[in-house]
Amino acid sequence: MIIAVVFALLAAAFHVFAFLMESALWSRPAVRRFMVGRADVAEDVRLWAFNQGFYNLFLAIGAAVGAVAWLTGADAVGRTLVVFTCASMAAAGVVLFLSDRRLWRSALGQSVPPGIAVIAALLA
Repeated sequence: MIIAVVFALLAAAFHVFAFLMESALWSRPAVRRFMVGRADVAEDVRLWAFNQGFYNLFLAIGAAVGAVAWLTGADAVGRTLVVFTCASMAAAGVVLFLSDRRLWRSALGQSVPPGIAVIAALLA
């Protein structure tokens, strides 16, 4: 259980970071360059990035709530939230990689910690 919780919280932290980049700091050229590899996409994808950031935030909240619930004895609720939110995060990371292999580092960050959390939760 502890491994699943730790990796769920790491995945949540990664997704909060993504939320900040996409929804709060997108107007900065350095952020756009970091996120998509180029800075000239601001207005083209601003609304998409803003919305996507909130998806990431909501998944992060679900993973964190699940981890805390599991730690405090609500095993079924905690494990369910951890597995569902982390499986969604991991799957989205795979989709990101398949969509643009140049973003493989982001895809790893998005998919590996939650993937480990899912495996550990299922084995716990």
